[in-house]
Formats: sequence, C-alpha cells, structure tokens
Amino acid sequence: MSNTNLVDQSIVRKKLPTRLMKNKVIKSVFLICTLIGLVVLAILLFDIFRKGMTHLNVDFFTNFSSTTPSSAGIKGALIGTLWLMMTIAPISIILGVGTAIYMVEYAKENWFTKFIRVNISNLAGVPSVVFGLLGLTIFVRGAGFENLSLGKSVIAAALTMSLMILPIIIVASQEALKSVPSSIREASLGLGSTKWQTIKNVVLPASIPGILTGTILALSRALGETAPLVVIGIPAILMKTPNSIFDSFQALPMQIYNWAKLPQAEFQLVSSAAIIVLLIILIIMNSIAIYIRNKYQRKL
Repeated sequence: MSNTNLVDQSIVRKKLPTRLMKNKVIKSVFLICTLIGLVVLAILLFDIFRKGMTHLNVDFFTNFSSTTPSSAGIKGALIGTLWLMMTIAPISIILGVGTAIYMVEYAKENWFTKFIRVNISNLAGVPSVVFGLLGLTIFVRGAGFENLSLGKSVIAAALTMSLMILPIIIVASQEALKSVPSSIREASLGLGSTKWQTIKNVVLPASIPGILTGTILALSRALGETAPLVVIGIPAILMKTPNSIFDSFQALPMQIYNWAKLPQAEFQLVSSAAIIVLLIILIIMNSIAIYIRNKYQRKL
C-alpha cells in the first residue's frame, strides 16, 4: 500500500488537542443551555406550588367561580375542560389518523399530494388565534347561516381546537406509518391479506407508539390553549356545568386567564392553584400515553 494513501499521524497529533478542546467547549455550551432551561422550569414550578398549594382543598374543587378569592373554585371549569377534551379526542384522532392513513397508504404520489402535505405542515405553524377566528366564523356563527350556528358550546370549541391540532396529529401519524418497513406490508399482502387487513392488523399496531406520541402532544397543546377560547367567546364565569356537547361551558385555561388578570393579589394565588390542577391533568395524560406506547413497543 502506498504511503500517500495513509493519514499523516503527525498532523493528526498536532490537531487533536484543538479538536478535543472544541468538543469540550461545545459540550459545555449544550450543558449550560440544558441547565438554564431546567433552572427556569424549577423556579416557575416552585413559585406556582408555593402560591397555589394553600388553596388546594375540597372547597376549591366543589365551588364555582366567584368574585371572592376565598370562595372561588374550579368545579365548572374542571368539568367543562373534561367535556372539551372528551369531545376533542375522538374528533381529532379519527380525522387525523384517517387522513394520515389515506395520504401514506392510498394516495398516489403526485404534485397534488405533495401540495397537500406541504400545506398540512404549514398549518401546524399557524397561530392559534387564527383558528379561533375560523371557529368563530364557521362553528359559533355558522358562517352566516343561523341553522348551522352552534353557539358558544362544547362542540363548537372542540371543533375549533380539533382544527388547530389536526396538522400535528396528521404529520406525526404520517411519519409513524412511513417508519413501518415496506417488507412487512409485502409479507402480509403475500399471505393473501387485503390492503385494509394489512393496514389494520400489521401497519397500525406497528405505528401506534409514534401516533400516540404526536396525538398526546397535540391534545396537551389543546388543553392549555386560551387564545381560541377567548376569540370564540367562552365565558370566564358560568354557574352551571354542561349536560351535553351543545351546552355552554367553562374551561380551565380561560379560568386561569381571568383570575390572573384581576387586580386583587389573592386571585394570583387562586390562579396558581388552578395551574397546578392543569399540570396534574397534563402529567396524567402523558403518563397514560407513555404506558400505552411502551406496552405496544414490548409487543413488537
């Protein structure tokens, strides 16, 4: 072998200390960035728990909103939020995953499908207030048709929120479906399965971890969004709970926003308590998603 093809070891030894130093600097920069984020998060959580823990009692969960901080509660907002999430989940999951399945498994690869994919990805970056305006026009006011107007109801808010998170679910589901090797599909088809049987029994179970991750992240975003609810006019104070998806309701983000902007200092403590409840709901949702994801990953 010619010596001209070998690496000059003297040059490597000369440059090695500089390269190692650069590696340590970059590693330190990334570590500092991580620590800054963790420290800020820890400070915020400490401040919220310090202010809100004193208000977390039975009355806080059984009372409706009030103009008096000591008697203010989240009963209406908590029940309304649960109604909202139980309505958003089936709408967004069915539409989002169904769209992803069609785009990946059935749609032909041409300029039109590429155009749709690009626009779906772009919609994921649209500000939430824009979706609020869209929901106000189409769902709340019925696009000018009184018979189509849903008013300030659970279903109107759920449809608005579903529009907002659909691009996230579609993109995540598409990537999860694409990650399934084509050889698995071909093996299933080779054994005589139909296209739908292959998707239902092979592709979907293999892609569920990725689909769940994107879905829970999207639902978590919907749970914490306030701007669309403000735009469509969800009330901040309502002394009743919804009995159907066509009733008016309160939501925790709106309740927190309303308390946080009040001038009385006591309401800042009450809003911190509501934030703690919202964080607990988010943690529970993410824990369930992690459990289901890990369960399916073990099966695979």
